[in-house]
Amino acid sequence: MRSRFTAFAVGDTGHLLRTWHPSTRPAGLELDGDVRWIRLDILSHERGGPFDTDGVVEFAAFHRDGDGPGVLRERSRFVRVDRIWSYVDGDVRARFET
Repeated sequence: MRSRFTAFAVGDTGHLLRTWHPSTRPAGLELDGDVRWIRLDILSHERGGPFDTDGVVEFAAFHRDGDGPGVLRERSRFVRVDRIWSYVDGDVRARFET
């Protein structure tokens, strides 16, 4: 989760695509250059330990864009494929301004 947030922050679409599960991965990805990702708070997690094959992470990602500051809150599902965690999908719980 943290490596994917960092990839969003620095614009590393290659890492994002490599860590996206093949069943849900888009063919390409274009990031919004006007969004500056500032901070990631992990709110909760389920499973995702060293012996688990899946996990869920709920997070709040703080950003700033042309409209000002904001927060994206999501509950993301991950699966482990060949010892590597892959993002499957997420449920955006709330988008709100701070």
